[in-house]
Amino acid sequence: MAALPALAAGLAVSSPAMAQAGFSEGYKFLEAVKKKDGAKVEEALLEPSSQIINSRDVTTGETALHIVTARRDLTWLNYLVSHGANVNAADDHGRTPLEMAVNLGWREGAEFLLEQKASPDPSNDAGETPLIYAVHRKDLQLVKALLQAGADPNRADNSGRSARDYAALDSKTGPMTSVLDEYAAKNKKKAQAVYGPVM
Repeated sequence: MAALPALAAGLAVSSPAMAQAGFSEGYKFLEAVKKKDGAKVEEALLEPSSQIINSRDVTTGETALHIVTARRDLTWLNYLVSHGANVNAADDHGRTPLEMAVNLGWREGAEFLLEQKASPDPSNDAGETPLIYAVHRKDLQLVKALLQAGADPNRADNSGRSARDYAALDSKTGPMTSVLDEYAAKNKKKAQAVYGPVM
């Protein structure tokens, strides 16, 4: 019986130690990305079949792509994506690098992520999509880029409003509303198209 408390104490000590060992390489990698330490990042990525490129911050869920997007660093963004970083990884609040880029108004980064097949329609915890953020920013160029990549102008956030709704609240006849209505009509026609025999 006396051995049980000792065993339990041993497990309690070894579990955090094991957890720390598991997180340490990912933590070091993310810190190197934050500090723009190319040599340490390269070294970490040399490990064969390493998934370190998609390591997440244990407190926020952010990946290296979130870090470099927040600082609008296209060079690092390109480098990480070329090494297999997941462009659709979301942090603990459901924010993707694309959403961050749009929210920052960083067109170059957003367009690059879309070219790399970032999903144009992810929603965060509030149900907000990159397209909704682009409409809030009144950024017609980003709105068009997102729509061309397949963003849904009718997808609603948690309040029940879509990008089209927000555009209409701002201006019923503005160019933003026209562009969103045009894409919504195109998408409706595609959805109504029927292929093959109808039973």
